[in-house]
Amino acid sequence: MRDCIDLGAAPSEEDCAQVGCEDYPERARRECSAYIAQLRRLLGDEPEGTRLSVKSNPHDFGSYLSVVCHYDPDQPASVDYAFRCEGHGPREWDDPARQELAGQTLPPST
Repeated sequence: MRDCIDLGAAPSEEDCAQVGCEDYPERARRECSAYIAQLRRLLGDEPEGTRLSVKSNPHDFGSYLSVVCHYDPDQPASVDYAFRCEGHGPREWDDPARQELAGQTLPPST
């Protein structure tokens, strides 16, 4: 069985794309991709039983995207990684993320 934690669409102290904006889908996908890459730079690659991904969530004004961490509650390393993502994730974009968001690098596939 897998559980998941919703980590949001961007670091906690950063603004992110808002549902309903004209360029929301493209901007939100780019932000989520940059966020996943930054989490991996900060915390390392996901251990076995864990996966970072982008999830579409229904909302009154349309679907919104967020990063989720799927983890296996039966694997301690997986649980630890998920809760480190939630409790020790970045507060601001790092330089590589800022470059990615500015279109200076290609986003990694998620």
